This record gives sequence, C-alpha cells and structure tokens, in this order.
Amino acid sequence: MKIAVEGCMHGDLDNVYATLLHLEKVENTKIDLLLCCGDFQAVRNERDLESLNVKPKYRSMNSFWKYYSGQEVAPIPTVFIGGNHEASNYLWELYYGGWVAPNIYFLGYAGVIKFGSIRIGGLSGIYNARHYHLGHFERLPYNESDIRSIYHVREFAVCKLKQVGEPIDVFLSHDWPLGITDYGDWKKLVRHKSFFEKEIQEKTLGSEAAAELLDKLKPPYWFSAHLHCKFAAAVQHGEGGSVTKFLALDKCLPGRQFLQIVEIESHPGPYEIQYDEEWLAITRKFNSAFPSTRKPAQLGCGHLLDLQDRQWIRNKLSIRGIKPFDFVQTVPAYNPSVPMLNSSFYGHHRNPQTESLLELLELPYLLDNAPESRELAQSPMPSFFRDKSEGSQGTLEDDCDEIPIDDIDDIEDDDL
Repeated sequence: MKIAVEGCMHGDLDNVYATLLHLEKVENTKIDLLLCCGDFQAVRNERDLESLNVKPKYRSMNSFWKYYSGQEVAPIPTVFIGGNHEASNYLWELYYGGWVAPNIYFLGYAGVIKFGSIRIGGLSGIYNARHYHLGHFERLPYNESDIRSIYHVREFAVCKLKQVGEPIDVFLSHDWPLGITDYGDWKKLVRHKSFFEKEIQEKTLGSEAAAELLDKLKPPYWFSAHLHCKFAAAVQHGEGGSVTKFLALDKCLPGRQFLQIVEIESHPGPYEIQYDEEWLAITRKFNSAFPSTRKPAQLGCGHLLDLQDRQWIRNKLSIRGIKPFDFVQTVPAYNPSVPMLNSSFYGHHRNPQTESLLELLELPYLLDNAPESRELAQSPMPSFFRDKSEGSQGTLEDDCDEIPIDDIDDIEDDDL
C-alpha cells in the first residue's frame, strides 16, 4: 500500500491534491491513502473562521469549503488529526471521529481506524501541561483563552489510547514526542531551526503525552508535523526490540518538504476506511467517564477491556456493518458569490454521524451539555475515574500558553 504523508495542511487541499495527482502521473503509480498530521483547517463557511485560532491576517477560507460543499471531491482517501490551528467548532461535532467531507475522515480527538488491513491511530491537538489533566470545559462561543485550550490534549484521550492492546501500524500526532530528537540528527535540525536548540538541550521540545504513547504502542511508523520542518528518527524499543520510524514534515508551501510517500505491507484491497472493533470497545467503556469541567480528574490507565466488551461490539458490527456512518452537512457551505456575513454566532450542532455512532454503542450524547451541570452517562461510572478536586474552586486564570512551541507560527511568521 502506498501512503502519502503530509505535514500541516493549513486548508490548502487544492495544492496538496494537485501535487499528489502530478506524482501519480509522472511516476506512473497509485497512491492509496493520504495522511495529514494536523492544522487541517476544515473551515466550512465564514462563521467557522471565528473558531479558527490564527492571526487575523491569515484568517481566510482557503479551499476546504469546496470539498465540504461537494464542488470538489478528494481524489484520494484522506485521514487527518487535529492540530493547533483548526475550526474547533466543527471538529468538536466529530469528537469521536467522522467524515468532514466526502472521502475526508477525521480521526477524532483520539482514534483508531482500519484502512484495508492497516491499523491507524492518532491523537489530535498539542500538549500543554496546564490543561492536560482537566476536562473539556470549553463551549461556544470561545473566548480568547478557550479558543486555544480547546485543542490542548487531555489525559482522558491518552488513557483511552493506552488501552489499545492490538498492534498499531501507523500513528499520527501533531506535535512531536518528547525526546524524539535524541534519535535523529538534531544538530542538523538546529542549523536550520536554531531556536529549537535550547529546548532540545533542556529536553522540553515535544509532547510528554505523545512520548508515553510512543513507549506504550511502539508502532512501526509515527508521523508528526507542527514545527514546520522535516525531521527523521528511528527509535529502538529496548535492546533487540522493535523500531519505530519517525518522520515529521513541513507545511504546504513551494519548495518545502511537506510530502512523503511510504510503502507499507498490506493485504490486497479493497482499501476503505472501517471502524476498529477494539477502539469502539474502548470508547464504549470510557464514555461514562467523559470529563467536562475545569477540575482535574484522576484516571487510572490499566487495561480494562474484557472478552464481553469485545464480543458486544463484534455483535453490533456484524449486524450494522463496519463502515463509518455517511457524511452529512450540518451547516451551509461558503458561497464566494455572496458577501461574507457579519459575525453572528451560532451554537453547537449535533452531527448525525456522532449521534448515529453513539446510538450504535448505546451511549448518551455528552458534547453539548453545560460544563458545570453535566450529568454523566446513566451506565455505571468505571472505577478508574475519580474526581480528585472536591472542594476546589475549579477555575483557571486565562491561559497564556507558556510552552513556546504551542503556537509555532507566532515564532515563524516568515513561514506563513
């Protein structure tokens, strides 16, 4: 199977797909799948721009809306994770994953799917220690703090991914695993990105959460983006252990290294996106512990699935089928012939894909309840979840995003 890996998309779908089609033509080959490592920017219309955390001068529609509206169709099946420059209101509708447009699939805030016989996992967002242990307290309309914290990785998502016991072939994260530079040519990296050297020396460059998942999952391939450069590394897991080939890529700009074609052994097709049985079982097991407040919560990440959990999912999929639910538009698409609307907030939309998945799993919908008054699922709360902040104020001051690489574009204006 030939897989194209792309760094940061930044809404430039037209140019990425044109580049891939050109490669197919000149090299007389067929690319089976495109993986994007974040900053996808699935902006459907002008209102989505209000939830896109970029500087005003970069706030533009770009080209995703064409694919959302049906004016264009992705020529290659596409799977992506979220980064730190996203239309977070739309991705929140698809917290568990789903189609953002025909042939373009979002892995969710955390997720695992199958494409043919290849198993693909991913973690959306970037790591920030101040929000890692908190719940998803952000609600529309986002204020200046929440529009940033909404894309910060939560421990809840990482705990779910730590439950995965079956092998993962490919894993995606937006920011790099902490310490990954120890396994590649970091001196060459800092010759081009000198401002990384201090963080590399202090071992603060990257995500602690991603490093934990790398150590736990040990996938053969791990792809990232975020830092707008190409960097390769090879991580050997213990003496004589398996090796993870790591590759980070740039963003889509002329002359930049934003694409890489990799060939991965796979069973013959058909190649199509399918639900993953183990991941659905994990999702069902954890959903009643979905955290929704600013209070820290303690999560035990021991393996919790049993044969009954898997069999329940297997029975459901044998009846319903393994393909994800169909794409559905939830808001009007951008129309370039109509003047841009004045800012006019509208609230959360329940995406039919999410509703259908939760109905399949017999779970309640928890994404639009008020964060301070949410009632957890009626099913018993797993014993691994315990609120450890009783009596605390449960509030944070406005987040200043102290981690320097939180918004790398602010450092690298010349890159945009």
